[in-house]
Amino acid sequence: VLAAWQRPYLNIFKHFRVEEWKRSAKEGDVAALTDTRLKGTVYRIRGSNPASSYLQLPRAGTQSLGLTGRYLYLLFRPLPHKHFLVHLDVTTEENQVVRISFSNLFKEFKSTATWLQFPFVCGTASEGTARRAVLSSAGAAAPADVRWTCLVLDLPSLLGLYLSRRYGHLRGLKLCCNLLVRNLCTSDLLFEPGVTLAQARRGDLSCRGVAPMPRELAFPVPKGKKWHDLYDYIRY
Repeated sequence: VLAAWQRPYLNIFKHFRVEEWKRSAKEGDVAALTDTRLKGTVYRIRGSNPASSYLQLPRAGTQSLGLTGRYLYLLFRPLPHKHFLVHLDVTTEENQVVRISFSNLFKEFKSTATWLQFPFVCGTASEGTARRAVLSSAGAAAPADVRWTCLVLDLPSLLGLYLSRRYGHLRGLKLCCNLLVRNLCTSDLLFEPGVTLAQARRGDLSCRGVAPMPRELAFPVPKGKKWHDLYDYIRY
């Protein structure tokens, strides 16, 4: 059961006050920018190789975030014509640390007892519909018109399916170049973008554990536009 301070969701950047850099670490070219389209602060991480530029939480590798929410949400946009890399360190119930990585550098899925590597394929604005990650163009740099994406990772399912392990908590994360990050959050709720509270109640989505995206995690949708025409939603 989620601890009270993590319910109904935990806004990671806000809770750990990323902008103060006391509980988080940055290396290389990491900058906070104001994004006019998203109407808020985003973090840009860029560099020539993943080891040289990154944003890391918590600050020290010996510490743990201790976040137990089932789903991790990452709101990000890969930089055009670049490769990006994200690492998540999770702890199993047996206290084994497993690294889950995804990147458009990876050409295929690989797994060991302590590391899962997922290839990520970037969507483009011209596709116009939400899609499942396809592997035909795995390993390719992000396209010029790559979209802002809400990536949802079902952490217990990933550990159970690929390693037959039981999920304990999210220990740490490392966002390496090259990407823009709007926010990260954990929750036991499955948030559906483009769904309003009224729609969720009408469609009885709440009994399936589906909830509308919280305002502070939502991408803005201009009047007359649809969420899925502007952004990507990918669930692993």
